[in-house]
Amino acid sequence: MADAAQPERHTTPQQELAQIIESARRMGVEIDEEEALQWLAAMAVGHSADAVEYDTRSGVFGHKITMLDFSPAELEHFREVGRLVEIYDEPGVVETALSLSGSAAQSKVQTYPGDADYFERVNIRALSREEACRILARVLRDKALGTLKGPTYQLIQVRFGNYPYEVMRNGRKLKAGSSIGWTAEEVQAGRVEVERLDGAPAVITWDEVAQDPGWCKMDWIIADPQRGRLANASNMFDVTWEAPDGAITPLDGYLDPYFQEVYLEAASIPIFAKLAKQVAADAVDHYIGQLEKEVRKYLAEDVNYGKVAKRLYNIFRLNGQYVEAAYVRELFDEPAAALYQGWALVRSLDEALHLGQDMALENLIAQADQLIFTVIDALEGEEEKAIAGRLLQLRKALSLRQTGQAFVDLAETARTELIDIANDFFRDRLLAVPPIRAYMERLAGDGGSSRRG
Repeated sequence: MADAAQPERHTTPQQELAQIIESARRMGVEIDEEEALQWLAAMAVGHSADAVEYDTRSGVFGHKITMLDFSPAELEHFREVGRLVEIYDEPGVVETALSLSGSAAQSKVQTYPGDADYFERVNIRALSREEACRILARVLRDKALGTLKGPTYQLIQVRFGNYPYEVMRNGRKLKAGSSIGWTAEEVQAGRVEVERLDGAPAVITWDEVAQDPGWCKMDWIIADPQRGRLANASNMFDVTWEAPDGAITPLDGYLDPYFQEVYLEAASIPIFAKLAKQVAADAVDHYIGQLEKEVRKYLAEDVNYGKVAKRLYNIFRLNGQYVEAAYVRELFDEPAAALYQGWALVRSLDEALHLGQDMALENLIAQADQLIFTVIDALEGEEEKAIAGRLLQLRKALSLRQTGQAFVDLAETARTELIDIANDFFRDRLLAVPPIRAYMERLAGDGGSSRRG
């Protein structure tokens, strides 16, 4: 485990919790001490037993630590969306295990979840790696083509393959070996058009990159008429090749651990158990290292303290900083945290309109209504007036079908304002707790990098 990252402890968990509760009180964050102590005790038990827990009532399973944060309240909804995003089994060739990840897998904590993120293990049985890659290319393209567009969804992008050489694409220089993003139209055509660095046009085909699939992912915009919600749904695929002798090889070179996933069907237990045995002994250290890399990015490059908070929570759960985790856990239940979701919802709305989405207009108007109520509940004073007014303009434009460039600009302004307020909320409350501040400053490299500027 990554215990080296832990600060040296000279106090009991109860004393540390009392100190953090006092810090939280000063920042207006309410923590129920009895509930927090119960959660800390459950974490200690779950952490000591590196085991998977199965819920017989709901039929879901995952690591004990992960299951502590999962609520089955909207399980049927997530299973329904899962049927859209999942790769299906092919007997004797393709076997899969679909799970929730991200905020959807932490529904007891994430009172205001954002996107619907899924993670699917895809194990391909084939005579050779080359054949497994060809099967993967076929399966992913078939999935994309079968879910291009429907009454309540639209495919946004597919990640598949790596650039075989440096290219220029849409004015951006992309390195050889970096992931290729395919639009729905490019998946249909089976090719992307790029430029070489000398300006010469070039074409990269789907089949050409099949033997170097890299990390694979699909993203959709989905509408839920019953909830009046628009959201992004994604599925990240962890693909392995199983040779005739039973040897299992990750096609992207690394088998992901299972510390953040809730698997949706009991029928997936056999494949999960088979693949879980292959997870590297240092998987926790590697996973924490990846999360810390993302924290650095969201502290300095693409500043987003909501994403920092989510990743710190996952780090602290795994490296034994449970008291800090208990504090961060409470932040997601604060009304202002809803603005983080609001930013994501505006982004989804903007993407749907930019793509020419023909979902029912009522769904989009309901989305705007939801955002307005979120702002009214979370803010007050001039901030509430300014952002609520902006969202009312968005709603009016939608009702009049005025969705041109002026609408796009208005949505961008609203999104920027929401993320700025959410950033201020999470930044101030994270930095208010000395151990968390020290951890962030260590990752950022210096104290100044952890401040928004």
